[in-house]
Amino acid sequence: MLQAKMIVYSSKSSKGTLFPVQSMLVFFIALFGLYACYFSFTQIALENEEEMNGAEERTNVLCKRPSEIPYDQMQYVHFPRPMSYDRGECACTPVRFFVIISMQRSGSGWFETLLNSHPNVSSNGEIFSVRERREDIASILWTLDKLYDLDWRTSAAKNECTAAFGLKWMLNQGLMDYPDEIVDYLIKKGVMVIFLFRRNTLRRLVSVLANDHDKKEKQLNGTHKAHVHSQEEAEILARFKPEVGVSSLIPSMRSAEQSMDACLRRFRATRHMILYYEDLIRDNNALSRVQEFLGLPVRRLSSRHVKIHTSPLPDLVDNWEDVRRTLKPTEFARFLDG
Repeated sequence: MLQAKMIVYSSKSSKGTLFPVQSMLVFFIALFGLYACYFSFTQIALENEEEMNGAEERTNVLCKRPSEIPYDQMQYVHFPRPMSYDRGECACTPVRFFVIISMQRSGSGWFETLLNSHPNVSSNGEIFSVRERREDIASILWTLDKLYDLDWRTSAAKNECTAAFGLKWMLNQGLMDYPDEIVDYLIKKGVMVIFLFRRNTLRRLVSVLANDHDKKEKQLNGTHKAHVHSQEEAEILARFKPEVGVSSLIPSMRSAEQSMDACLRRFRATRHMILYYEDLIRDNNALSRVQEFLGLPVRRLSSRHVKIHTSPLPDLVDNWEDVRRTLKPTEFARFLDG
């Protein structure tokens, strides 16, 4: 009996000592599992970092700036690496950043379509026509960064590798509100500037008045068009002859010239070229010089835009005699025959 009791006791004791052993075994297994997970995650992170560093190193090694580019232009040659997509075979195609600075009704829409007909150019229109993008300098710089990082969704994208990328910016779209900050950004970012203005401010004013009229009347089947692609549409819009307010005529023309002069003065520190609409019309080599300025292979450029106002000024203004008498004794008389 005593022996039986001792056996029972012994069996209970041995069972009791197994419990802490099993607990310790489970603990060590769990600890090993945590260590294995930590080691795996660390290894993956290191591999990813090595891949990123390797890719960056390969880009830096392979994407050398072409030797034919002069040293003083090196800062204007870029190899952007957008976050939203991979440039693939175009990764080492050097890109020049540009901005077209202009005023409404100065030929900038036509000029931009000419540039975009080049297979290596993407110009993205008046992105600052959206007020939220220019409500303060922080919004402007954020928008420019997104654009020049090539993360801007655009209809100007090409099948060919982009070699020049930019936008069109009107003087009244926040540009002259923060000129010092914007100039500083353009210089540091390596952005080249193309100024496009119109010498004949009288013709520009007539075009502005005609365009404002069409915004209200929508003469083309109830649709306003600032630019047209057919001769028929151009002729319809050209029928309207605006009446020019002579009391405000000279102040308006002076204001336009002062705005152009102020812009050229404030942005003179940038790398830039100055174009005038009249030169683009008459000079067959003007577009070649633009392409050379942007470091592009020179191509024949084309546009579907059809010029609206082709007649002499006396045929475009309803009160032409009043306008002529007002401008004749002034420095603006030179525009009467333009």
